[in-house]
Amino acid sequence: MLYLFDGYNILHASPFRERDELVDRLASFVAMRGARGEDTSYGDLAVRFAEEADALIERLAAEHRAQEEVWVISSDREIRGTAGQETRRVSSKNFLRDLDESAKPAPEGRSQIEDALDENTRSALERLRRRRH
Repeated sequence: MLYLFDGYNILHASPFRERDELVDRLASFVAMRGARGEDTSYGDLAVRFAEEADALIERLAAEHRAQEEVWVISSDREIRGTAGQETRRVSSKNFLRDLDESAKPAPEGRSQIEDALDENTRSALERLRRRRH
């Protein structure tokens, strides 16, 4: 499964003040879902900053949609339209609602994210968290 996030589009629709906050949440999100990323930077999340981000998202969707499930998360209708019928397309607002739901703690007090992570990913995320503080 490949998630293609229109990062700044999501950031502008979110309550996050900094892009690092969004990256942290997205890293947790993809780790919970067993998604993968290319050029992994944060566990299974690859972060790419591109001047032509729209074109990159469209190209990656076209390259991967025949081999695996591709999700395109953006409020940009043009991106969602050109990503192809074979992709799952979600608006930033709807994705953020789902992201908030996935972050709610499990009844026994532990997060579902923590339970879903393997030890290597959990350690990598902890190192990232410590570097920022």
